Amino acid sequence: MGKVKRVVVKIGSSSVAGTDNQLDRRLMRRLVNDVVALRDQGIEVAIVSSGAVVAGMGRLGLARRPTAIAELQAAAAVGQNLLMHTYESLFKRHDVPVGQVLLTAGDILEDRGRYLNLRNTFRKLFAYGVVPIINENDSVAVAELKLTFGENDMLAAYVANLVRAELLVMFSDVEGLYVDFDADGSAARPLTEIGEDDPLFNKIEQDKSRRGGGVGRGGIRTKVKAARLLMACGEMAVIAHARKHRLTDIVDGRPLGTLFAPSRGRMQSRKRWIGFASPCLGSVVVDDGAQRAITKLGRSLLPAGVIGCAGSFKAGDVIRVEGAEHRELARGLSRYAAAELEQILGKSSPDVERTLGRPALEVIHRDDLVLT
Repeated sequence: MGKVKRVVVKIGSSSVAGTDNQLDRRLMRRLVNDVVALRDQGIEVAIVSSGAVVAGMGRLGLARRPTAIAELQAAAAVGQNLLMHTYESLFKRHDVPVGQVLLTAGDILEDRGRYLNLRNTFRKLFAYGVVPIINENDSVAVAELKLTFGENDMLAAYVANLVRAELLVMFSDVEGLYVDFDADGSAARPLTEIGEDDPLFNKIEQDKSRRGGGVGRGGIRTKVKAARLLMACGEMAVIAHARKHRLTDIVDGRPLGTLFAPSRGRMQSRKRWIGFASPCLGSVVVDDGAQRAITKLGRSLLPAGVIGCAGSFKAGDVIRVEGAEHRELARGLSRYAAAELEQILGKSSPDVERTLGRPALEVIHRDDLVLT
């Protein structure tokens, strides 16, 4: 924690919401105070805040979260202004400027040019001493983001990846990751720390019972998924309780919540985009030997190890690498178009050269390959 210089904080709807679907200003004030304290220590902070829909519900007198897209968008349009006004007024007491950043999936996942422009925008905001307040653009993109991100936890992970934050803190209404997944934690104990290769991850992914409540859309599974994305990039993530744990205490290194600790070094920006921010336009299936070569030995993927190909990608596009039962192993930049690759599946380099009439290439060079 002593090396953390940039933090992304995500706070969920169940935490931002007080009684009667009103914003909990007391909790938001405490969060703002902690962010200001970290800024005074030279740590840059961005906030990914849910709450626009629930704030709109309160203003519109809605007792339950809408399910129709048009109703969700209407509530978000009303609530977004209330949410930002609250943050603006709380930060203004400390003379700290804030900047609203509304994102859609396309801003982060569809185009590298937009991705780089967004990264430069965040750099300038931090340089100006601004605290970015980020949310999905619910008023225009509820359906798109619900399918793409799943919840603001994943949006926060993508933002943390984009700005290369060393730490993502996800505040919710649970004290961490519970061993036996009790919803209220009454018969469980939260883990203090979990490593990247812990078999518990597979159990969580198979558990369909942990979903969001009536206010939020996410659950522990989306938080774990977000944490694993950050771990794959060599960064840390923490799941903590918004009302019981303080951001400053977490950054100071106190064992609060559950820390997701990576086992690999920090990933370079280009590989982060390849692995976690670019659209996949196809996929290849590899045999056991190729799987071991790329996952254990750090080698490139050769045509000889590819046994299947899907999609209509061209050379330079990002594709998935799948192993047994089509489980995703990695992503990378293909050096072949799909039509070419289909001609050389399983072939050695001399056979590839005879088939295509030019020297054989790696399907994906190791410098363009990211394990996921």
